[in-house]
Amino acid sequence: MDIAILNNILYSHFSPLYQHFTNTTSLIMPYRRLPNTDKARLKAMNIALSKGRELPPFKLAYSQKSFQKLQAFLNSYENAISFYRQSYAIQTRKNREYNVSLRKAKMYISHFIQVMNMAILRGDLQPGVRRYYKIDVNDSKTPPLSTESDVINWGEKLISGEAKRVIERSTPVTNPTIALVRVRYETFMDKYHYQKTLQKNTARALENLTELRKEADAIILLIWNEVEESFKDLPDDLRREKAKDYGLVYVYRKNEIGNIRFFENKRTGAG
Repeated sequence: MDIAILNNILYSHFSPLYQHFTNTTSLIMPYRRLPNTDKARLKAMNIALSKGRELPPFKLAYSQKSFQKLQAFLNSYENAISFYRQSYAIQTRKNREYNVSLRKAKMYISHFIQVMNMAILRGDLQPGVRRYYKIDVNDSKTPPLSTESDVINWGEKLISGEAKRVIERSTPVTNPTIALVRVRYETFMDKYHYQKTLQKNTARALENLTELRKEADAIILLIWNEVEESFKDLPDDLRREKAKDYGLVYVYRKNEIGNIRFFENKRTGAG
């Protein structure tokens, strides 16, 4: 079916309803959308703050009490956003170094165990040597090292077990030696503890920011309600235009945009 014919059929069907409204905006009203990101919150508050600074109290569309609350709050919110972003950036950057140290620690621990098992297979060492590392005498498999806990656990076992063997004047495992394993293990542990500290810092920063977001939302809602109340006696279109100057955001839903175009085309004869 031709689109123009379909539009005419739809318009004929809805024309009785359309006649009850003088224009499109009275048929479909945009809704107010509060900000839901830090960037949008800052924009809304900065616009409102700018209005509060440039207009005298008797001309301002929201109360001085709200203006003072906004002034006192905004700097803390901006600092919290900045601190969280910095904390997260540092954690992300240092995490790359941490992953390198983790990978090397895994490799040296795995190689040490493999070399020890090969020495047993060749007969250079007796199977009982495994007991020093808390490994079953008959277990020739390399243990899983898939988690941080695995690496920490096996690193401790190998370092402690090999130290006991050396004290007893047993032949040390080489290539890698336990000294090399220890270096990689201790480097990993240093970065592990540091990364945990960074994660806690980021988590605290996010927790603080989350609380401040709630306060920001409450302040924005208060100001926007007061602004709309100040312009409540104006026609809808003018009221929204005045409110937009204070940072308020009005949007149409996706399905409503199509309806607006349809009725606008019919009103202008474009359909």
